[in-house]
Amino acid sequence: MGAAALNLALLAAAATGVQVGAAIVASRFVVADVPPLTLAMLRYAIGLACLLPFALPALRTLPRGLPLRDLAAMAALGTGQFGILIALLNWGLQSVAAAPAALVFSLFPLITLLLGAALGRERVTGALLGGVLLSIAGVGLALSSRLQGAGGGSWWGELAVFAAACVGALCSVLYRPYLRRYPTLPVSAFAMLASVLFLSLAAATESWPARVVAMDARAWGVVAFIGVSSGIGYFWWLYALKHESPTRVTVFLALNPVTAALLGWPLLGERLPPTTFAALGCIAAGLWLATRRTASANRQPAPG
Repeated sequence: MGAAALNLALLAAAATGVQVGAAIVASRFVVADVPPLTLAMLRYAIGLACLLPFALPALRTLPRGLPLRDLAAMAALGTGQFGILIALLNWGLQSVAAAPAALVFSLFPLITLLLGAALGRERVTGALLGGVLLSIAGVGLALSSRLQGAGGGSWWGELAVFAAACVGALCSVLYRPYLRRYPTLPVSAFAMLASVLFLSLAAATESWPARVVAMDARAWGVVAFIGVSSGIGYFWWLYALKHESPTRVTVFLALNPVTAALLGWPLLGERLPPTTFAALGCIAAGLWLATRRTASANRQPAPG
């Protein structure tokens, strides 16, 4: 793979990290009015509509008679990446502010590293372990006010965001074989379609047709931004995963808490205590330490 393709893949990963943070802040605007499953369904229905005009011509490049097991696997990964992950994230955002949620979600790349190590695709080194501990310390700093408060309430929101990160990490590790075999756009659209079908059924418990009809122009504007940016962002994400290892791609999700913090302060009025900035520094340093050597040592060649 040439240097230009490499730089484009890393740029796509960085753009996705910024997009995730912006979408977290935008979701906080409407999550009180639009239930989690309905919001997730609308998010990827709009994203699918954006990708479909470009994906349909690319379908001609797919080999005929795709194995059913590949189609089933890509549908399951899409349902996990779009449906389950986003539903868990939206549920968590009902009780967790954008900046802390983004900080918890920033464990995504470290979970990816650990899963890669468990599957024999990453070698656990002292730098990796040090990075894990440093990043966990950063999350602890971000949640220090909750730890010190008496009767701080339920932790279900934080657990939901952490579970979303775990689902995303697993899907990122398992996606790579299919992205190496097939073009990125058809895989993106097919996976997104599977998730929309899943979410349309799951969101029936929230009476989503009535909810959609009752949405005002402000809510539709925010949901449209989330959907369009998510459709573009997910294509970027899969493009980066196709050309780079999951470790080097997911490390750029460290940009999402920075984006959420910077946008959440002026747009949501969320105050940032000094420990938040220390937490951001710890997580950034932990991610750098954990991937500094692993990225170069374990990089896999891109498909020719």
